[in-house]
Amino acid sequence: MIYVISDIHGCYKEFTELLQKIHFSKEDELYLLGDMMDRGAEPIKLVWDCMMRSNVYPILGNHDYIALKILKKLNVEITEENFESHLSPDDLTDFMYWMKDGGRVTVSQFRRLDQESRTALLEYLEECTLYEKVSVADHTYILVHAGIKNFDEKKQMDSYHFSDLIFERADYEKRYFQDPKTFLVTGHTPTFLIRPDGKNLIYEENGHIALDCGCVYGGKLAAYCLDNQKAYYVDAITHA
Repeated sequence: MIYVISDIHGCYKEFTELLQKIHFSKEDELYLLGDMMDRGAEPIKLVWDCMMRSNVYPILGNHDYIALKILKKLNVEITEENFESHLSPDDLTDFMYWMKDGGRVTVSQFRRLDQESRTALLEYLEECTLYEKVSVADHTYILVHAGIKNFDEKKQMDSYHFSDLIFERADYEKRYFQDPKTFLVTGHTPTFLIRPDGKNLIYEENGHIALDCGCVYGGKLAAYCLDNQKAYYVDAITHA
């Protein structure tokens, strides 16, 4: 079976519970739609767990990108030669905004790793893809973290800038792909902001499948099976 989960945000306990619920095995595949990092209780433990699984495929989210950008800077040894130039005013501004947006727990746990583990984790994040196209039977799923800025159905996915896919919220009132069997699968925007009923459940309308059910805010963590279009949920244990 092929599953998709989005916006785990360090909710490691909920993640492992959800994998148990779907009976996730080595024969299955799992795509993560970004934002593994920040806000929740155990972002580094979560990423490390996913690193150890060869059948888990991470897609870059905006929090993962920002964490990677800043942690790479912080992972450099400060010497007499570089201490005045290594961190620019813009770097410090980015760091302060990241701290306010959930980065504090990530950097705190990252600092506890040894140097070899830090390097391995950063390399893993650097290998995250920006999108995936998955075909199951007669259905096609385009997987991205957030949306597709300036979408044009004739445009190749590789031609979009990375920021078009990890920061731009999808327009859930608009059908992106005219083929009724092609779906845009996203996270980033909590579904209680999309659904008319305001519930923390997966949203499926207009060719969209939105999966961020707000676990880190006390909602749910959701998994969606591409083979049978079935949804699975676990309730949040802790939240930011």
